[in-house]
Amino acid sequence: MFSRPALSRLASGLVALGLLAATAVQADEADIRKTFAERFPNLPRIDEIRPAPVAGLWEVRIGTDVTYTDAKGAYLIQGSIIDTATRKDLTQERVDKLTAIDFASLPLKDAVVWKNGNGKRRIAVFADPNCGYCKRLEKDLLNVKDVTVYTFLIPILGGDSPEKSRSIWCAKDSTAAWRGWMVDGTAPQRPMGQCDASAIERNAALARKHKVNGTPAIVFEDGTRAPGAIPAAEIERRLAALAKS
Repeated sequence: MFSRPALSRLASGLVALGLLAATAVQADEADIRKTFAERFPNLPRIDEIRPAPVAGLWEVRIGTDVTYTDAKGAYLIQGSIIDTATRKDLTQERVDKLTAIDFASLPLKDAVVWKNGNGKRRIAVFADPNCGYCKRLEKDLLNVKDVTVYTFLIPILGGDSPEKSRSIWCAKDSTAAWRGWMVDGTAPQRPMGQCDASAIERNAALARKHKVNGTPAIVFEDGTRAPGAIPAAEIERRLAALAKS
């Protein structure tokens, strides 16, 4: 048993060690920032520097981009850190957390909605009506059972994408107009009269906020994202995994 004075000295020692460690962390971060500022004068602002999953390395985060360096910033390491025991890509896990979107916070009223079966499973998709991969995804989704799809129109490809998006959103049945164009190739009719298409502008702002820079981009209910037109089988696998978690 430790005496009261001994316990006090031990506690004081632990506090001192903690303060030393915190000071060392701050010193390393300052060194890294200083070195990077000198050697990469055009580098965007570094958002965060923190210890990496591997001892001796530091994670340098700019937005959702993750790289690694040593304690002095002398070396820059790009690529993934793989846990050889579990085969997990620790870098990708980190990026997934950084890019996750709170599904419950999505403004679903601004989305075109359709469902297969009972629609109990949900995904959100950011899509451009002129995106070929979006059309492929839309057709593949026909093979995913019991799913509700919320599509946020973001006309980012230029050309007549904004006009098509507005025509689809303003259609009497936006779901039919969207599916007709994406699946069957039936061009949407131009809306007659006035139409409030401000949802498209809000969708664009939402995409910028979450750094959605390409289409399609799929968001699952756990907040994870999948860029590109992943196959129906992969969507089904991920939906099934969510149901079990």
